[in-house]
Amino acid sequence: MSNDIRHNWTREEIYDIYNMPLLELVFRAAELHRKYNDTAEVQVCTLLSIKTGGCSEDCAYCPQAARYSTGVDVQALMKKDEVLAYAQKAKDAGSTRFCMGAAWREVRDNRDFDRVLDMVKGVNEMGMEVCCTLGMLTEDQAKKLADAGLYAYNHNLDTSKEHYGEIITTRTYEDRLNTLDNVRKAGVTVCCGGIIGLGETHEDRIGMLHTLATMPEHPESVPINSLVAIKGTPLENNTKVDVWDMVRMIATARILMPKTMVRLSAGRTEMSISDQALCFMAGANSIFAGDKLLTTPNPSFDEDNQMFQLLGLQPRKAFKEESKQYLRDMVEA
Repeated sequence: MSNDIRHNWTREEIYDIYNMPLLELVFRAAELHRKYNDTAEVQVCTLLSIKTGGCSEDCAYCPQAARYSTGVDVQALMKKDEVLAYAQKAKDAGSTRFCMGAAWREVRDNRDFDRVLDMVKGVNEMGMEVCCTLGMLTEDQAKKLADAGLYAYNHNLDTSKEHYGEIITTRTYEDRLNTLDNVRKAGVTVCCGGIIGLGETHEDRIGMLHTLATMPEHPESVPINSLVAIKGTPLENNTKVDVWDMVRMIATARILMPKTMVRLSAGRTEMSISDQALCFMAGANSIFAGDKLLTTPNPSFDEDNQMFQLLGLQPRKAFKEESKQYLRDMVEA
């Protein structure tokens, strides 16, 4: 194993990396990014809310929490045909990963879960990497999703363990980690990151990265979100995160987890192409594309296509890691 791929990072080491002079930090991250990834490739993902609003959780940033008055209408679980039509549209526009999100506290073994399993099968048959974010999962539920063809499961830590209780009180940090363990046991890849701009300190950001980078296996995908402050939520008056903070987080994540897909996620509507280019240079190699991220605005497919052309980027192919492994197996055979 390369010395670059480590799981024993200390907080002190991460503190020193995070607090490097910014240009030096970006340079070091870009070096590692070029060493382990194709820097011309960006994974394009699309996120669809298949069941919106009415969630019993109290996540302070989320417009879908039932207890906040944010203007988000509660909508029942979408029909499979509608979801597959949306997935096809995303695929035609260049997305290779399709993520379905449901505003649930946890998955329940009922007819709705059976319908989601059917959706997973349908999207998988389209040749797209299929991802879900459905709340907490048992090991058995994770296995059912895997059997249906689920490629990735998103379950974000959001922030550090120390700051977590300030943002969410309806479930614990351990609940989050247990779900991630269940996903791993089922053989599904892990998508796990967080949000900056929640009122956390720089130490909290370092703490969240420490948790991710010291997992026995690094998450295959780490989304870095900038808070989109929504009227009606407890964080509606939080100040916008500076782009340099996003660059610093992305660069640090890239150094700590060189092979991971680092996703430039929520907050891109507030970023110029120059801002996003800096994030790509610092190691971001994945974005969400499409007009919405669940219920928050996002740049359109056309805007992203123009940016890709300008920066000389191209969408990463679906199942690239599996294709590489297949070729290696063929050579060894």
